[in-house]
Amino acid sequence: MTQHPHKRPAFEPAERLLQPVEYDPEMRRPLSTVAGSVLILLRQLAGVVVLIGFAAGWDSILRGLASVSDFEPPPPGQEGVVLWFVIAAGGTVLLINAVLAILVYLGHNWPRVIVMLFTVLSISSMFVAWWVQDQEITINGALVSVGLDILILLALSSRSAAAYARRNERR
Repeated sequence: MTQHPHKRPAFEPAERLLQPVEYDPEMRRPLSTVAGSVLILLRQLAGVVVLIGFAAGWDSILRGLASVSDFEPPPPGQEGVVLWFVIAAGGTVLLINAVLAILVYLGHNWPRVIVMLFTVLSISSMFVAWWVQDQEITINGALVSVGLDILILLALSSRSAAAYARRNERR
């Protein structure tokens, strides 16, 4: 049996997992931080595609909402105003997430924690929608978003990403 000095065991006791990470101000940016930032930007790209889809099918979205529920469509001539409001709100969220991706890449801890919090909320809300509303999860729908959220959470919650984000903290 060979010894792997840098390989961690498959199972670690809770005491070891709860030990604080080592702080090294000279630490190089780990691959997990780079991957997390790239995945956040890929999620942003998916958001842009969703906004384009909203804009392209806006009339059919309004007709579908009106046929399924008591939704009253906006008055004639106002459909564009509502669409621009939706695009502006979505664009603002995408811009904030892009800024968070850059800050995560630069090694700040608070954006990493915020992104992980929102990915947990996103994954949890998708699970609740599936469980309660029997919502179908499809590959061209929610599966891409959930997959990206899970990968982001895995990358940013790694020990190396945490150590890099906290490398300048005082002991």
